Amino acid sequence: QCCAFHDLSPQAGMLFPVVPKEPIIKLSEAGDSCGSLLGHVMIVGEMCVAHLGLTNGFRMVVDEGPQGGQSVYRIHLPVLGGCHFDWPAG
Repeated sequence: QCCAFHDLSPQAGMLFPVVPKEPIIKLSEAGDSCGSLLGHVMIVGEMCVAHLGLTNGFRMVVDEGPQGGQSVYRIHLPVLGGCHFDWPAG
């Protein structure tokens, strides 16, 4: 249902996107029928975090639209870890 892979040049720490095989452009277009797929994407992200030993925390992000920072127009869940993240982000 999805795949995960390491970003070869992350901006900081570790980054791996989890991408569903079903092409969904934006979260706002997903609808109720995609709920189990999107939940599965988060579960896979957490499994990768556990496998990589990111025990001090991680961040999962979904961007939408130009003001939300969306640069890839296909739903994917970037999972970031391996460094400290401040809030508010960016």
